[in-house]
Amino acid sequence: MVTEHLFENRQEMIAALQLVCVTALNEAIDERGEATFMVSGGSTPEPLYQSLSKVELDWESVYVALVDERWVDADHDKSNEAFILKHLIQNKAAVANLVGMKNTAETAQEGLADCEAAYQQLAQPFAVTILGMGSDGHTASFFPHAIGLESALNPASAELCAAITAKQSDVTGVITNRMTLSMTGLLHSRSLLLLISGDEKLAVLRQAQAGTDVNEMPIRAVLQQQQVPVSIYWAP
Repeated sequence: MVTEHLFENRQEMIAALQLVCVTALNEAIDERGEATFMVSGGSTPEPLYQSLSKVELDWESVYVALVDERWVDADHDKSNEAFILKHLIQNKAAVANLVGMKNTAETAQEGLADCEAAYQQLAQPFAVTILGMGSDGHTASFFPHAIGLESALNPASAELCAAITAKQSDVTGVITNRMTLSMTGLLHSRSLLLLISGDEKLAVLRQAQAGTDVNEMPIRAVLQQQQVPVSIYWAP
């Protein structure tokens, strides 16, 4: 279920990813009249979003939703919603429909029901889902040994979303309360695209592939599942 695409530079990787995303979104629109595009924050997908924003596409029929979010308001400098607004919901994609995770609840745990209700309205299966991976082996907001991780990774759960409280680290920073797609949510995708860059991340990926403990490196849960194809895109 896992394929790898290794590129000589990031420009080639972004060009290939753009084609994959546009094809997937167009196919979903043709089939059902709308498409759900699940997106993650981070510096690696940033140029992809900027490139996609300039593509001719029926953006009014695309619902852009977050894979995960820090429990901060949309005007916070660490907000993934703000990041996506800045880099993707621009140019031709300015008319796309953005669905955020953060609501007025005090914590992600208290806001879970409302977030779940909003995400259940999205067209399924999700046309394409963009994932990243941290140097600690996390993806989405599946952080090692986090409170709520076991529930979030439970494939028998019916919920698309999960509330997480990460153990604070250099990777998490001080904002540890998060909302994330659950493993069930990820498995509602047609395809999962894992974007990584640099030799350090490639080494982390190889370490993840060599072991099985999902609590230690939660990316393993994505790599080990057998329901949805995972395409890994890497460039130096």
